[in-house]
Amino acid sequence: MTRIDAKFAELSEKKKKAFVAYVMAGDPDYDTSLEVVKGLPGAGVDIIELGLPFTDPMADGPTIQRAGQRALEGGMTLARTLQLATEFRKQDDTTPIVMMGYYNPIYSRGVETFLKDAKAAGIDGLIVVDLPPEEDEELCIPAQKAGLNFIRLATPTTDDKRLPRVLQNTSGFVYYVSITGITGAAEAEAVDVGPEVARIKSQTDLPVIVGFGIKTPESSRAIAEVADGAVVGSAIVAKIGDGKPVADVLAFVKSLADGAHSA
Repeated sequence: MTRIDAKFAELSEKKKKAFVAYVMAGDPDYDTSLEVVKGLPGAGVDIIELGLPFTDPMADGPTIQRAGQRALEGGMTLARTLQLATEFRKQDDTTPIVMMGYYNPIYSRGVETFLKDAKAAGIDGLIVVDLPPEEDEELCIPAQKAGLNFIRLATPTTDDKRLPRVLQNTSGFVYYVSITGITGAAEAEAVDVGPEVARIKSQTDLPVIVGFGIKTPESSRAIAEVADGAVVGSAIVAKIGDGKPVADVLAFVKSLADGAHSA
């Protein structure tokens, strides 16, 4: 059982929904980023999504693109992202960390080396947005063998024919992208999301977490009411990008987490 599985078991027992927060590793700099990440569990975050900075983040909107750029300019690399996770683990051995990013940096490091290093750093799961199920042998299967969850995205365009393929080797949870397009764009609507979550849940026992387009405590709660939890990324990253003090960023995160937990 991974930390992700354990977390969902614990939430299920408490009849609580999950709140997942995304931050870009190294944004705006390594030390501030580490301070934010260390503060997330205390702000009510159940699972941390740690963005891996990449030069060509095609699924990300301007807010997260700029965060990646700031991180890269500050010298952030895959190695330093793993170092950040290692530092976090010195104080917290239970909160799951999912690394989210693109395949190129992982491929460059070498899959075997990366998986060994990720496991040692305390990474629990991977979301690699540009590796479709057809490429499962590349990273998904080796990751699962190494004891990491491989989390797949389902979208409004994932039809009934495609869905079983998407779910086939997914573990940990399913990440449902509530809108078509890039991160941080339109607002997620629970009325649209609910039936889609139900459709996915009819084909898997995995929790279904919804992200993209959740920006307020109210929308966090509304989405958590129709899913197993909510993910917020761009709205948090925007606060960091605005140069808000870490305490203010974490207070905002807490308001979002309280929203999801009140569902």
